[in-house]
Amino acid sequence: MTDAAATQTSSRPAAAARPERITHAHVRDVRLPRGAGVLALVTLDNGFDHTKPTTLGPLGLGELRATLLEQQRRAAAGEIVAVAITGKPYYLAAGADLTMAAQLPSAADARALAEIGHAAYRLLGELAVPTFAYINGMALGGGLEVALHCTYRTVAGDVTALALPETFLGLIPGWGGCYLLPQLVGVTRALELILTRPLANNRMTAAADAVELGVADVLLHPADFLEQSLEWTADVLAGRVDVVRRELEDEAEWDAVVAATRARLDQRLHGARQAPYRALALVAAARTSDRETAFAAEDDALTDLMMSDELRASLYAFDLTTRKARKPAGAPDEALARPVRAVGIVGAGLMAGQLAVLLARRLRVPVALRDLDDERVAAGRAGIEALVGGLAAKGRVSQDEANRILASITVSTDLAALAGADLVIEAVTEVLAVKQRVFAELEDVVAPDAILATNTSALSVTAMAAGLRHPERVVGLHFFNPVAQMPLVEVVRTPDSSEQAVATAFAVTKALGKTAVGVSDHPGFVVNRLLLRLLAEVAAAVEAGTPVETADVALRPLGLPMGPFTLIQLVGLPVALHVLGSLHDALGDRFPLSPGLERLGREGRRVVPEADGRGAEQAVDPAIQAAFDAARGGAAGSAPLDTGGVREAVLAGLTQEIGLMLAEGVVDSPDQIDLCMILGAGWPFHLGGIAPYLDRAGYSERLLGRRLHPDGAANVPAPR
Repeated sequence: MTDAAATQTSSRPAAAARPERITHAHVRDVRLPRGAGVLALVTLDNGFDHTKPTTLGPLGLGELRATLLEQQRRAAAGEIVAVAITGKPYYLAAGADLTMAAQLPSAADARALAEIGHAAYRLLGELAVPTFAYINGMALGGGLEVALHCTYRTVAGDVTALALPETFLGLIPGWGGCYLLPQLVGVTRALELILTRPLANNRMTAAADAVELGVADVLLHPADFLEQSLEWTADVLAGRVDVVRRELEDEAEWDAVVAATRARLDQRLHGARQAPYRALALVAAARTSDRETAFAAEDDALTDLMMSDELRASLYAFDLTTRKARKPAGAPDEALARPVRAVGIVGAGLMAGQLAVLLARRLRVPVALRDLDDERVAAGRAGIEALVGGLAAKGRVSQDEANRILASITVSTDLAALAGADLVIEAVTEVLAVKQRVFAELEDVVAPDAILATNTSALSVTAMAAGLRHPERVVGLHFFNPVAQMPLVEVVRTPDSSEQAVATAFAVTKALGKTAVGVSDHPGFVVNRLLLRLLAEVAAAVEAGTPVETADVALRPLGLPMGPFTLIQLVGLPVALHVLGSLHDALGDRFPLSPGLERLGREGRRVVPEADGRGAEQAVDPAIQAAFDAARGGAAGSAPLDTGGVREAVLAGLTQEIGLMLAEGVVDSPDQIDLCMILGAGWPFHLGGIAPYLDRAGYSERLLGRRLHPDGAANVPAPR
């Protein structure tokens, strides 16, 4: 039903709703080649250019239904031999108009929207003549479901965005997708598109993959896609093309796939989200259901989900990370940015190598790295070659592009190699004195107007620049690991940072395809400050006697991407302890040190077992309990908590910390904290931002005496 990649969304109350952008269904008759007869070609078009995706609301669906009813009459009268549906350039359709869906005032209205989608689409599968979908561009959610209702499907070879992203946003493919797709390609492939790819950060499917999966029947060249589609249609109608359908799984195989998928959902989501489970139940039933029963069940699920807080929270998060993220709050005029024609990096470790590859690939400029000795230089070069080789092996860059990237990166021990850089990023060890020394050395080498940036994750950028002749050119560029995958960059402004330095940081972040959030120079900035507060509360509970296994599962009802001990293992226990120590020194006892974790760090212990290779979250290793017990000297804990108590402590701590961050001016508004946590920490879409969740759950008013989002714009309750 939905569009999770292109539709503009809103969480405003219905009173502020905008009129529907109507998508029209234009019809023209086309004589098929070789005398095959007349085809009625229906084109979906909202009348705008490619910057405004084609979406479907109640009025557009009504027009499409009326158009198809007329084709139904014509088919019955023998006036046409087939019906085809396609879209304006670049789009078949980007799904439902979620702005409208989010503002439905009642369950009856939601039910009506669900039913009108079925009423329009199902005609494509119930005409007296074959129907064809010519997938000429993006087909998301309801756009792809249009095609699934047709008898046959062609797809242009340059289409890169085919998807059923509904479960990513708290809905289901409810205009036929949950029933028709498994009937077409089988349960395994259907669940790949309905659950696996949406829950993997809304991964799109390209044209060739769609044909391989069986979603489309034939791949055609985009240059003359319509003409080739008409030729192929004529061949199908004449029996010159035999379209082979995939054999579906038998009952035992079907049930086994469903059971395994449910187990994976439980391992990952722990029941925290309803939409994926509703979708799975509908797909499970598709093997034996008839169309009427299946479509009615989809209507029931859509009605419930469109009235849910899960959907409204997801739409707020989606809008925040798409439309609003394109215009960073507090960013200076882009015209102030210094042109960056060459970049220097101090350090050649893992993070530095990732930065070098990203910068060389996206900015297409020379990148020079410098480290202290030949051994580090050799290791850095080898790491970069491995990264680029991996990109080429996976087909993400051509071999020529891989060669260009490698040729543009140099690694040496010579600091003078950075002299021509317009931007230099330090990525050395997280020790303030070391970073201060690096900047002092750079100031004698680079041009007076070169920008100096630090990739520090928690240290004071102001302190790093304090001894420089030109502290105004220093700014923070906090990337997250892994650099290529993580979309957030925290741009850290000090009291001395010039508008040019900050503008350059924002401009570079944008050019790299990342989302920038401007933050002021306070300990831990946004993401690390909140993640470490979360981990500190969990560790404090364990130090007080809560079993590690209890603490590890306490946050599962939130549906976070991983548990606290898995997070510690991911970032590395030494790194986590270092950042915790920095925040403890700067912010005090709200970030207590953990003797148990420190003991584990000294012993070099893992806190979760090695990954099993199946993608399931790893539970904490219960054997680490001994380290916490030993750190207490064997004494019993003073105040053990149950899972609810740990969760309460964490959420209360996060509420307090966000209140303090806003009071300190770390960011200008709570939605910037939401954006940071969604993109930098994987805060779940179904909860919306962290601040709206704390508002809805009552923590904000109880602990701060106010809502974090005072206008409630991000907290629209589901109407009842």
